[in-house]
Amino acid sequence: MAASPGKRSISPTPWSRRSNRARRVSVAPRSEGTALQRRSTLYGRRKGKPLSPRRERLMADVLRARAVDPAGPAPDRAADLFPVPVDDLRLEIGFGGGEHLIHEATASPATGFIGVEPFVEGMAKAVAAIDAGGLANIRLYDGDAADLLAWLPAASLSRVDLLYPDPWPKRRHWKRRFVNRDNLDGIARVLEPGGTFRFASDIDSYVDWTLRHLLRHPAFEWTAERADDWRQPWDGWPGTRYEAKALREGRRPAYLVFRKR
Repeated sequence: MAASPGKRSISPTPWSRRSNRARRVSVAPRSEGTALQRRSTLYGRRKGKPLSPRRERLMADVLRARAVDPAGPAPDRAADLFPVPVDDLRLEIGFGGGEHLIHEATASPATGFIGVEPFVEGMAKAVAAIDAGGLANIRLYDGDAADLLAWLPAASLSRVDLLYPDPWPKRRHWKRRFVNRDNLDGIARVLEPGGTFRFASDIDSYVDWTLRHLLRHPAFEWTAERADDWRQPWDGWPGTRYEAKALREGRRPAYLVFRKR
């Protein structure tokens, strides 16, 4: 039976965003093994057009100074990754050009942010903005987020954001999507109890995919109590260029929040 968007009790079957009615879906049972026993594969091109000399210099100097290295020893406390005192820690996976990451770090100087972006143009744009703003509460990683999730101390983050990730829209490529059981296990490991995982996308099939996986994961609960909780942006949301493009092209984004039990 379909769940009512106005009630706290939510059916364990995802909503179709076009109809607001629950529809039954199936997810293959998870194979044996844990997230930390294998790494995700990073898909897509890492570098496109050449960088300007200035951005090449910033990538060499600023990124090196702010980078975290999962190949080295993990810190006892994730807060020790930052040169300034921080009383809260958050992670953004795939930050694109860094608009949201920069906005959040500027608005919350006592919070430490770790941003992951493997693609060079996006990282270079963010590095330039971080340098211009003198933001000491940001650390960066340009590799596979799955490696970082396996490296960070357990229960060290209050929030993880995955905003407009590559949707891999062709069905044969869905296995490449970042949202899968192994990566969700990694997110659950690094989130503190009560911490949140936020997901935004304008692609219906990826929103449904994410709901299916999160509703079946024992570590998470969906926080939505009514339809506007996932139809409307979160408080303080600055918007992103991907969101603006989706709205121009007539696609309605969804904003999902899941809490770690």
